[in-house]
Amino acid sequence: MPRAPGAGNLTLMASRTSGTGSSQSARAGRGGAGGGKPAARKPPAKKAASRKPVKKAPPKQRNAAYRFVRALWLGIAYPIAALLRGIGRGARGLDPAHRKDGVALLLLGLALVVAAGTWSSLQGPVGDLVTLLVTGALGRLDLVLPVLLGFMAVRFIRHPEKPDANGRIVIGLTALVTGVLGLVHIAAGAPGRSAGTQALQDAGGLVGWAASRPLVLAVGEVLAVPLLILVTVFGLLVVTATPVNAIPRRLREGAVRLGLLEESPPAPGGRARGRSGGRGEDGFSGHGPEEDADARFAGAGIEQDMSAPRRGGRSRRRRTGAAGGAPGIPDGPSPEAVGMAAAAAAALDGAVLHGVQPSPLVADISSRVSTGRGGHPETEGPDGSPPAGKRGPRPSGGKVPDLTRHEQPVEPAGGLPARAEQLQLSGDISYALPSLDLLERGGPGRTRSAANDAVVESLTTVFSQFKVDAAVTGFTRGPTVTRYVVELGPAVKVEKITALTKNIAYAVASPDVRIISPIPGKSAVGIEIPNSDREMVNLGDVLRTADAVGDVHPLLVALGKDVEGGYVTANLARMPHLLVAGATGSGKSSCINCIITSVMMRATPEEVRLVLVDPKRVELTAYEGIPHLITPIITNPKKAAEALQWVVREMDLRYDDLAAYGFRHIDDFNAAVRAGKVTAPEGSEREPAPYPYLVVIVDELADLMMVAPRDVEDAIVRITQLARAAGIHLVLATQRPSVDVVTGLIKANVPSRLAFATSSLADSRVILDQQGAEKLIGRGDGLFLPMGANKPARMQGAFVTEEEISGVVAHCKAQMAPQFRDDVTGGRTQKKEIDEDIGDDLDLLCQAAELVVSTQFGSTSMLQRKLRVGFAKAGRLMDLMESRGVVGPSEGSKARDVLVKPDELAGVLAVIRGENPP
Repeated sequence: MPRAPGAGNLTLMASRTSGTGSSQSARAGRGGAGGGKPAARKPPAKKAASRKPVKKAPPKQRNAAYRFVRALWLGIAYPIAALLRGIGRGARGLDPAHRKDGVALLLLGLALVVAAGTWSSLQGPVGDLVTLLVTGALGRLDLVLPVLLGFMAVRFIRHPEKPDANGRIVIGLTALVTGVLGLVHIAAGAPGRSAGTQALQDAGGLVGWAASRPLVLAVGEVLAVPLLILVTVFGLLVVTATPVNAIPRRLREGAVRLGLLEESPPAPGGRARGRSGGRGEDGFSGHGPEEDADARFAGAGIEQDMSAPRRGGRSRRRRTGAAGGAPGIPDGPSPEAVGMAAAAAAALDGAVLHGVQPSPLVADISSRVSTGRGGHPETEGPDGSPPAGKRGPRPSGGKVPDLTRHEQPVEPAGGLPARAEQLQLSGDISYALPSLDLLERGGPGRTRSAANDAVVESLTTVFSQFKVDAAVTGFTRGPTVTRYVVELGPAVKVEKITALTKNIAYAVASPDVRIISPIPGKSAVGIEIPNSDREMVNLGDVLRTADAVGDVHPLLVALGKDVEGGYVTANLARMPHLLVAGATGSGKSSCINCIITSVMMRATPEEVRLVLVDPKRVELTAYEGIPHLITPIITNPKKAAEALQWVVREMDLRYDDLAAYGFRHIDDFNAAVRAGKVTAPEGSEREPAPYPYLVVIVDELADLMMVAPRDVEDAIVRITQLARAAGIHLVLATQRPSVDVVTGLIKANVPSRLAFATSSLADSRVILDQQGAEKLIGRGDGLFLPMGANKPARMQGAFVTEEEISGVVAHCKAQMAPQFRDDVTGGRTQKKEIDEDIGDDLDLLCQAAELVVSTQFGSTSMLQRKLRVGFAKAGRLMDLMESRGVVGPSEGSKARDVLVKPDELAGVLAVIRGENPP
C-alpha cells in the first residue's frame, strides 16, 4: 500500500528518538563512550529501602592470606596437571601391541596375588582384601580364579591379534562360572545373606547367591537347577566356539583323537565327516556339513525375496539376480549361483558368530551378496573396486590400513624335496644337500608403528595445504622403506603429486623420498620413505619360504625382500643373465655371496658347475675347494679372459650335440639322456652324459675390461647371445657402472639388472636405462629389474654371514672333492710357431728383455730406436720374448702386454741364458 506523505518522516524521527535514548542508556551503563566520567545512577528509593544491610568487607590481612594460598595451590596444580597430560598423550601414542601386553601382564600379576591369597594364608591388608573380595564373591570356587586369570593372560600374550576371539572367551567363561556358582550355592542349601558372611563363603559366594536366589524365588529349586545347567552349557559352547548342531560331530572327533572310534571314510562326492569345516583359532571348526540347513534356510529366503511383487517398476528378483547370480543372466540367478551365495552367506555368518575369520573367497562372495554387487562390468572394476572414472580418494580421517604381506617362512619336513637327479651322481657317489639349519633364522618383521601414522598425517597435511585432491589409503612396510599408497580424486593430474617431491621430503624430514607413478598393477601413486629402524633380511628366511621350497629347480636363488613384505627369489635359467652393479659398500658383494650360497644349498655338483672370477683376490676365497667349481678361483685377469674363451668353446660343443640329436634346449637333451633315448653313433667311443648347468660369476667386470677389453667383450657378447639354450648363464658384477665397462653390446644382451645405490644419475641410467638407483640409501637397498618387467621393484638384499658361508662350504667339501678341468685356463689353442734357436742374438735378446721389463712397455718400434736394429730384427726379438713368457701376444698395432714384473727380471734373464733361476 502507498504510505501517506510525511509518514516516513515521522517514523524516522521516532526511530532516531528511541535510538538516541537507548544509546544514551548504553553509554551510561558502559561508563560513557566519549571519554567523560560515567553518570552516577541512583537506585530508586523503594529498592534501596528494601535491601538488606551489606556486610563489612574482610580485613586486608585475610585478603592477602587468601591470595597467597590460592597462588600456592595454582602453582602446585598446574605443573602436576601438565605432567599428567603429558603422560596421557604418551599413553595414547604407545604401540597397541605394548598396550595389549600390559593388559596381559596385569592379569598375570592379579593371578599371582589372588593365588597367594586363596591358595595360602597371605597375611596383611592384601590378604584380607583378597579374602573379602574373591572369597566373598566366589565362595568355594575362589581357588579357580587364579587359574582363569592366568589362562586369559597367556592367551592375550599368545594371540594379541585376535581381540574378537578373546572377548568371546571372556564372555563364555563369565557365563560358565556364573552357572557353576549358582549350582554350587543351591547344592550347599541356598543360604541367604541373613545367614552371615561365612555361610556365603562356604557356598557359592555373592555371585552364586545373585545367580540362584532370583530363580529359586521365581520358579523354585526344581526348575532353577536345569536353568543354571543351561547357562553353564552355554558358557562352555561359547568358550569352545561350538554350535549346538555340531556337538555330535565334536564328540565324534574327540573319540577319534582318543582312539575310541575309527575315522569313517568320506562319502563319495562329499567331504569327510569330522574334517570338513575350517578350523578356528581354538582348534575347532566354525561350521560343517550339519549346517546345510542354514544354507537351505538362506536359499529359501532368497527365493522368497525373488518371488516378491514388483515395486516402483523394478522387480526384486532382478535386484537379487544382480547380487548373487551370474552377470550375464538378467532374469535371475541360476540355482547353482543361489546355492553358492546362500552357503557363503551362512558360512560367513557362522564364522563371525564364532569369532573365526572366514576365508577370503567366502568373504568376497558374501560381501557381493550383501552389498548387491554381482561383478557387473559397469559398476565395478576387475578387482571388485569401483571403476577408475568413478573412484575418488578415500578420506584419511580414519586409521590407514597396513597392507603389508607378512609371509612366514615354512620349515620343510626333512629338508628340501628330493629330485630324481639330486642323489644320483656318477658311479656310487652319494651327495647330500646342506641342511637349512646351517642358515640362521631372522626375527619377525616389524609392524605398524606410531611413525607410520605420523607420516600419513604429514602427507595429508601437504595435500591439503597445496589443495591436491588426494588421500593416503594404505601403506606397505618393507625392511628398508615404507611405501604409502596415494589415490587421486577425479580429474587430478599425477604430475601434481610428483611436483611435490621436495615438499614431501621437507614434511617427513627425509631427503631420500622416491615417488612411483603409478604403482605397477594399481591405480595409485606410491611414495617410498625410508624407515627409521631398518630390518635385516636373512638368506635362510628367503630359502625357507613356500615358493622356494616348492620350486625344485637348482638355479633358484634368493635375492631379498621387497617393499610389500614378500620375499624375492629369481631363477637364473629364466633371466638368463644378470648384471649386478652399485657403488662401493652398497651390498653388491653380499648379493654375490647369497647367489653362490643358494646354488650350494639347492644343487649338486653334477647339476650346477661354477666358474668364479675374482680379480680382487679376497672376495670369493671362502669358496675355494667346493665341489661345484670346474676350475680354481681365477684371480688373474688374463686367465679370466682365457676362461671366458673356454666357455665360448664349451657353448659351441653343446650346440653341436643339440643339433646332432635334434633338441632345442639342454633340459630336453638331459632328460633324453637319463631316459636312455640318446645313443652314440656307430664307431664313436664317446658315451653321452647329461650336461650340468654352467654359471659364470664375475665379481669385478671393470678390472677385466681394463686388461683385455676386446677379448672380454667379445666373449661376453657371444655367451649372452647364444648360451641360454646351452645351459650357460652369466652373473656380471661391477662397482664402476660406466659406459666403458658396461658397453652397449653387453647391456643389449644382459636383460636382467639388479642395481644397488649409485653415486650419480648417469650410473643409474647405465644400469637400469632409467633413474632411481641414485636415490637408494645403500647397505643392500636395491632395484631389481628382471627380464620382461617395465619398472624395477625395490627390495632389500639378503645377507649371509661369514660363519654361515663357512658352515655350508665345510658341508660341501665333506661330501665330495672338486674335479677341475685343465683346459679352462690352459691358454690359447692357436699360437704362432716361434723360432726357438736364439743363435748369436742372445746378448741382444737379454738387452731387449731388460729394456721391456724395466719400462713395462713392449713395442717393436721402441726396440728399433733403443737397440738401433731394423724392423725385422726387432720383430724377431719380440717373438722370442713371447715364447719365453716375457710379453703377451700381438694385438695389432697396440703395444704388447708385459707379463713380467721388474723384480722378476733376474729369473727371466737366467732362463734366457739357460741357467738355473735364482
